[in-house]
Amino acid sequence: MPDYQPFPLQFFNIDASDTSDVYDVEINEMRRMDLEGATIVDGFPSVGLVSSIATNYIIKLLNLKEIGVMDSDGFPHVTLVRESVPLSPVRIYAGERTSKGELMVAFVSEFQSPPELIRPISRALVDWAVDRKCKMIISPEGLVVDPDLKEKAELSEVVFAIGSTDRAREMLNRKHFQTFDEGVITGVAGMLLIEGLAQDFDVITLLAEAHPDFPDAGAAALVLEAMDDLVLGMDFDTKPLFEEAQRIEARLKEVQAQAAKPRKPAATVVKPNMYG
Repeated sequence: MPDYQPFPLQFFNIDASDTSDVYDVEINEMRRMDLEGATIVDGFPSVGLVSSIATNYIIKLLNLKEIGVMDSDGFPHVTLVRESVPLSPVRIYAGERTSKGELMVAFVSEFQSPPELIRPISRALVDWAVDRKCKMIISPEGLVVDPDLKEKAELSEVVFAIGSTDRAREMLNRKHFQTFDEGVITGVAGMLLIEGLAQDFDVITLLAEAHPDFPDAGAAALVLEAMDDLVLGMDFDTKPLFEEAQRIEARLKEVQAQAAKPRKPAATVVKPNMYG
């Protein structure tokens, strides 16, 4: 297992006013691979950045390499640079099959999609998955909890799951996942379920309770453990992610404590008497 380093994630928001038109979304492969039977992981930013953290961890763990990009005129006009290499806003990674014969593909991004791009992104991803004969798409996702819950111990460690097809739901039942029965799933993860339903393609969303106000590595670790049980079968170590969650929470508590300290009143500036 590679050494763990905190992910240098940077995220961008797109002004929805810049997306008045519906943009086409296309996928360009720089390296053609046989992806039949592959599992795709959705790494578009979610609540608590659960999907982003989990997907980056898988990319690092399995040493996945960039094989293509997703592109659209509606994407932000930015270039992400890491280790002196320019990167596209949405990238596709893949690698060799695991010891269990699983082939993983990861879509990862650093920007929050405006409403006008969510459906085109989701449709393009499912269309591509069907065309490349992939097995299914998994979306790691965070469930919004009360922001006042500051202690991780107060959050549930149950991972909920929902599938787009009867096949997917039967798979979840065999693995004894807790089903997500009522609620709302927003963003790309939610629309992928709808596109999977429309095209009879297996999409599974795994949800863990996450803080909405900061990167929740602990929730990402819970989802990764569930994903490992569902498809990877690698029994990989998520301890570094839980440790990162503790570091994040410790830093937040320190910041909150500093913010709660009463501020000293500003010193009164005595103006000189010009006229004696």
